[in-house]
Amino acid sequence: MSGIRRRAVVAGAGIGGLTAAVALHRRGWQVTVCERAPEPAAVGAGIVLAPNALRAFDSIGFDVTRAAGSAAPAALGLRRPDGRWLKHADTGAMTARYGSPPLAVHREALVQALTAGLPEGAIRYGAAVTSVTSVTAVTAVTAVNGTDDPAERPIVRTASGEFTADLVIAADGIHSPLRRQHYPAHPGLHYSGETAWRTVLPADGPAPAAAAETWGRGERFGVVPLADGRVYVYATAVAPEGYRPADLRAELLRRYGAWHDPIPALLRRLDPAAVLQHDLHDLAAPLPRYHQGRLVWLGDAAHAMTPNLGQGGCQAIEDAVVLAHLLDGTDAAGIPGALAAYSAARCARTDALRVRSRRAGRIAALTHPLAVVARDLAVRATPARTTQRAMDDLFGGMDEFPRALPLVSRPAD
Repeated sequence: MSGIRRRAVVAGAGIGGLTAAVALHRRGWQVTVCERAPEPAAVGAGIVLAPNALRAFDSIGFDVTRAAGSAAPAALGLRRPDGRWLKHADTGAMTARYGSPPLAVHREALVQALTAGLPEGAIRYGAAVTSVTSVTAVTAVTAVNGTDDPAERPIVRTASGEFTADLVIAADGIHSPLRRQHYPAHPGLHYSGETAWRTVLPADGPAPAAAAETWGRGERFGVVPLADGRVYVYATAVAPEGYRPADLRAELLRRYGAWHDPIPALLRRLDPAAVLQHDLHDLAAPLPRYHQGRLVWLGDAAHAMTPNLGQGGCQAIEDAVVLAHLLDGTDAAGIPGALAAYSAARCARTDALRVRSRRAGRIAALTHPLAVVARDLAVRATPARTTQRAMDDLFGGMDEFPRALPLVSRPAD
């Protein structure tokens, strides 16, 4: 590779976009992150980093525990509203099998730690990417003559100016404007039938010993101790799209106030003004590929999935690390081949998880009493080896990294 520093423009300063920016920066790229928000957002929610995401971070030398803490709950599993366990797993056994247990952290702390890994001024706030032009044409010219003429590179237009780039990363979220622009025939998002509430409670009392999700009839409640001592809580309910209760506290108490401890106490502690509500969507259909020329999609922009497997953010982190690895050492003419290899590496895994998460959500959201009883019995009767295989599929995504990646097709000299 020549001594010329390649330039990447990242649309979106979420976890996936920032991970990609950090990974490329550590490989010598000049990186600019364009974020639509006018300033860093105070995100009041948590994220569970599964072992596959933690291994991905390790591969780029990013230690999330330095900023977010390392405490992990003693166990995790599924419960009924009366408190009885449907499934229960010891995190010590998970550590022995996967190298680490899932680590729950505050999203804001994770974003701040990733931001600190970038040069000052690398993130441009109030700079929403409005378009990326000449993507396909640029690639065709560059692949033929191998030149690095700035006039042949993509032009990124933002609310605060234009950038010329060797690579553009669309990490612009579930409603990705760049996905809509470049895949206009794609059907877009699919509503899962559920809405969700999320918040983080301060560490002013004893943390729950276990991370647990409780399944009722068309309702769920999650309690997740964060690595820094705070508690992440979330709830979902089957509801019409766009439903917003007039009195949030009364709504949550009506739905979950009679469930097992510590749910009622946690509900009494929450601040309704700090609760986020989002309807749960995923992509209605997969994208045909995750790249066009020198424009590449990752995270929710590429494969938005419901949170039922806890893999949305984890897959964005995997995307970013795989992309940076495949781009390592490429010259200008080699970028399209690296992006094609990225699509080949990521499309099948992420879409399989999107479909699997949708199916899991349908089971968890059952409302008919007989169906709920059958579901709970089936969960309790599922053999441990079957559950283990399912976790291996989720958490083993980076086990063979980078040996399992496809070879990058590079233009001949």
